[in-house]
This record gives sequence, C-alpha cells and structure tokens, in this order.
Amino acid sequence: MADLQSIKARFGIIGNFPALNRALEKSIQVAPTDISVLVIGESGVGKEFIPKIIHSESKRKHQPYIVVNCGAIPEGTIDSELFGHEKGAFTGATATRKGYFEVADGGTIFLDEVGELPLQTQVRLLRVLESGEFMKVGSSQVQKTNVRIVAATNVNMMKAIRDNRFREDLFYRLNTVQIDMPALRERKGDIHLLFRKFAIDFAEKYRMPELKLEASAVHYIENYTFPGNVRQLRNLVEQMTVVETERNVTVGKLSEYIPMDSHLPMVVNNPNAQKQSDFGNEREIMYKILFDMRNDINDLKSLTSELIKNRGTSDLSNQEKNLINRIYTPEPQQNTSPNSLLFFENNNNSQNVQNPTIISNSDDHYEDFEDIEVEENRPESLSLQNNEKDLIIKALEKHNGRRNRAADELGISQRTLYRKIKQYNLED
Repeated sequence: MADLQSIKARFGIIGNFPALNRALEKSIQVAPTDISVLVIGESGVGKEFIPKIIHSESKRKHQPYIVVNCGAIPEGTIDSELFGHEKGAFTGATATRKGYFEVADGGTIFLDEVGELPLQTQVRLLRVLESGEFMKVGSSQVQKTNVRIVAATNVNMMKAIRDNRFREDLFYRLNTVQIDMPALRERKGDIHLLFRKFAIDFAEKYRMPELKLEASAVHYIENYTFPGNVRQLRNLVEQMTVVETERNVTVGKLSEYIPMDSHLPMVVNNPNAQKQSDFGNEREIMYKILFDMRNDINDLKSLTSELIKNRGTSDLSNQEKNLINRIYTPEPQQNTSPNSLLFFENNNNSQNVQNPTIISNSDDHYEDFEDIEVEENRPESLSLQNNEKDLIIKALEKHNGRRNRAADELGISQRTLYRKIKQYNLED
C-alpha cells in the first residue's frame, strides 16, 4: 500500500490540511476492497482525484476506468449510455451498442454528479449494485457485470431524499464508505502553496516569468472565500499569468480579479420605499406601545384602589401619597390646595369606592371634601382591538373606502390593512 506522500506526488495534490489528508488516507485504505464509495464535496474541490487513487491502488488497476458525468448526459439517453441498447430500441438506434457497465466489466466506473440521475435510472443502478445485473434498453436478456462504483456529488443528498429527487435505498447502497473533501476556504494554509504550484505550471506552459505574491497579497488571498474552490484559484492564476505584465502581484492588483465581496449577491433597494416602509413600521409600533401603556396605567389605578380599600388612609406614607397623587390628580383647579392629595376614601362597609376625597398631606386631620361623579356604568373601552377597529373604520370612511389612502393615514402598509379588514369583517 502506497503512503500518503507518494500518492500526493503521483497525482499532484498540494496541501497538508488534516481533513484533506484524512480523505486521502481513507481512499488508500478502501482501495483494495470492492465496496462502493461516495465522495461528498463542493464543486471544484478536486473530488475526481479520489476515484483515481482508489482505482490505481486496487486490484482492478489494469482494467478499464470510466468517468461518467451524470449531469451532462440528457435524461432520454442516459440509460442507453450506461447500460447500452439493442438495434431498433428507439429512433436512431441503428445498431446494438454496449453501455459503460458492459465496457468497464472488471474495472471501475466513476459516476460524477450522481445526484443528477433521473429516478428511473436510479432504479436500474440500484439493481446493478445489489446483484450486478442489468438489461440493455430494448432487450429482455439479463446480463452480468463486475464493476466497482465510485460516486461523487455536490448535492445535499439528505435534502434530495426529502424532496423525492433521490432514492434513499440507493443513497445508503452507494454510501458504504463516505469520503468528505474539504472546501478551499477551510484550507487557508494551502492556498498560497496551490497558487505557487499553479504559477510554476502556467509559467512553464506559456513560457513566461512566474507570478509571485507580495506578503500583503498572500494575506488577502488566504482570507478570500473562493466559492469556486481550487478550480477558481487555478483559473485565476492562469488568467493573471497571461494578462499581467508585472510579475509581482500586489493587493490592489489581486483585488481587481477577486474583490473581497464579489461572492456576495448584490441587492438593489429603493431608498425612498425603504424609508417609507421603516416610517410606517415605526408608527405602527408606537401605536401598540401607547395602547399597552394605557392598559398598564389603568391596571395600576385599579391596584391602587384595592390597596386603599384594604389598608385605609391613615398608614399611608408621604411617598405613597405622592405616588397616588400623580396617578389620580387631574389638572390643577383654582380652588385646589397645592398640598392637597386626591385619593379614594376608605369605606369598609362598601365594596366599591365611589367618592374620591381630597386629604391633606398632614397625617392628623382631613380638609375639604369634594364629590366627583364617577361613571361606573359607562367605563371607557380600553380594548386595543376595539380601538384599532374604530380607527380603521374612521380612516376608511374618511377616504370613501380607498384602502391605499386609509393605510397611509393609519401609518401601516396596505397589506396589513387588508389583513385587519378581513380580521374584523369590514369588507363591506
């Protein structure tokens, strides 16, 4: 069994990232067996190296090795490509043709982008994996093949299974051993090494001086996310080798090719629309806060009234009297003493407090009594829902049912107004 460094040298793999080394070590370990392998990783990370390593280190290394890009073959012809067809099986089938599984008998097939296979083809592939049997398109004769399958995908397979785009039984049959290839952004320490490797290769290919990164450019490129992974880095170096005349690459020059935010989607907003939307949302929030504060104040008043009924007035401290005064005292009247305190007289024989009494802050005597009529039978509605409904009705009446203008008047969006109209049954 070959060691890790010899494998890297043979296949031109650069890097010492632990996850990369682990993927290569697993490839070497499973190579002598015939179990199926599924390689998982983003596009451009170099998944194609894994099946090559597995095939070269297996007992099948002298047999055919075939690469099939499942995403590049049309759905109508992929069965014919994989399993072959008989003459006359479909329009254009002028002769019998062998499929990849028949040609690669005894060898290895690499199914790249296996997540793109049609469901009908997945059924056929599952049968090959389980029994080694297949039938050509248009044939009723069962054929046998001895093929090792290594598959790779950049698709989230569990999501594809949930969406009924990939068979769960086929996934677990392919995924006997899973090998995960890390993304380039996770291998920051390997990025500069790869850049130098590609720079040397392309300098030799195009007979030009080698590109070199300045220290600041190295830091810049190591912190770039590289959504296209190693493939994107390779294309970048090739482009700069051909286009640039200066061989020392600076941060400024590098940023022209890979701006730090180039992988982010551009969002274009209408500033005026955003401002109006924010303003409307703020007004809607303020209305709710005010209604909540109103409910809290009335709850506090009720609580204070209960405390006075239960405790009486003689043991109230000045601080408590001042607090009650701030809650209950209306706007100052001409005949009201500045030292007077308005609160409810304790009445032990009655369950309801009806006559608020002006009492001096002094603890030893009472002064003027003032009767105030309290409308107990007609309490003001404090329901947020009722007030909101009334405001909507008034706004609609004011604007003759024009909902867009009513929404502007209320400071809410038209969508919110339509929802409220439906909630309160105000369609008519």
